[in-house]
Amino acid sequence: MASFKITGDRRLKGEIVPQGAKNEALQIICAVLLTKEPVTIHNIPNIRDVNQLINLLGDLGVRRTRLSDSSIRFEADDINLDYLESDSFRQKAAALRGSVMLLGPMLARFRKGRIPRPGGDKIGRRRLDTHFLGFEKLGAEFSYDEEDGGFYRVDAANLKGTYMLLDEASVTGTANVLMAAVMAEGTTTIYNAACEPYLQQLCKMLNRMGAKISGIASNMLIVEGVSELKGTEHTMLPDMIEIGSFIGLAAMTQSEITIKNCQIPELGIIPDVFKRLGIQMEFHGDDIFIPAQERYRIENYLDGSTLSVADAPWPGFTPDLLSIVLVTATQAQGTVLIHQKMFESRLFFVDKLIEMGAQIILCDPHRATVIGHNRETQLRGIRMTSPDIRAGVALLIAAMSAKGVSIIDNIEQIDRGYQNIDTRLNAIGAEIVRL
Repeated sequence: MASFKITGDRRLKGEIVPQGAKNEALQIICAVLLTKEPVTIHNIPNIRDVNQLINLLGDLGVRRTRLSDSSIRFEADDINLDYLESDSFRQKAAALRGSVMLLGPMLARFRKGRIPRPGGDKIGRRRLDTHFLGFEKLGAEFSYDEEDGGFYRVDAANLKGTYMLLDEASVTGTANVLMAAVMAEGTTTIYNAACEPYLQQLCKMLNRMGAKISGIASNMLIVEGVSELKGTEHTMLPDMIEIGSFIGLAAMTQSEITIKNCQIPELGIIPDVFKRLGIQMEFHGDDIFIPAQERYRIENYLDGSTLSVADAPWPGFTPDLLSIVLVTATQAQGTVLIHQKMFESRLFFVDKLIEMGAQIILCDPHRATVIGHNRETQLRGIRMTSPDIRAGVALLIAAMSAKGVSIIDNIEQIDRGYQNIDTRLNAIGAEIVRL
């Protein structure tokens, strides 16, 4: 288990470029299985979850040619379906939650798939019902055998288009069902579909490959099935979660940072939420400039009541940034209620912030009230453990703003979602040592 040693209370200054979007990468990379022809993908983040998925595709027989540090050409013309029965596949796929999105492309092209119960963050209940109910609507049959190593087996000899109402607007569920539907017979209507920019990117990529998807950016996708797909070239968006993390980091550490190449129109309300915390920012083309701020004040509602920040399906505020908003609020002037609606364990890192000196009331598994210090009391360095990707970065931001030295253990969680985060932050003035 690796650790970060962070010397806090350092002001940063400079430019930082966000990586490619992790949540987009996992579904885009799975989509290469839909065609025999080459698919070239650019702006791939160099992070553990994505690299594990790329290696898993290699084990399945996908040829990979690295064109640059962030560009790879994939060719899936000779897939070894027997590998799905191996212990190696079971172990590798189980360690990666994103592996569940292999099922949609495998059902579309090969009419069968197999996947172990996937892993991932321990942030509460993350059910797979949306995926499998969607597959069943398309005519697939699935079984789960605990004695068979915990494998889900899905067979879809006759995928047929249909109308379906997804039981939740799941990003991965929508992506998985969409990839299965593009080569189903007839027309599929997916209602209550997720419409995040990641899904929009996937839809645009599939259409370039020959799919017929309409309703992009809405919550109703209409898919006319086609018999086959061709190759394409695709460039991923910058990671909106990294961008939000850097905004919070700049405010907490009183730093002057320029975040480059943000594709600001794709960020939705993310900048607005941080502005409501009192954080100043300027848009220069596609760059976001955050000036060094001595203080920032949380807005109240018009009637004077306490601001509440809650997650919601897109175009609402992404749940992946609630932990960043929470830690950023600890040094603001004012009070904010953080309401994490989607995952019941994602606030269970606030005890570490309280130990560092933050004033936080954990109301229940979904809500926390943060009373900002207004810089009057500085957080203090402690030793702590990263429970998941997003909480891990929130703790890293707290440590960088704290007085003294902090140790964060289990940083493998952070490495799953943030590319060389220590090296990149050290380049603009941080002092982070990987142990």
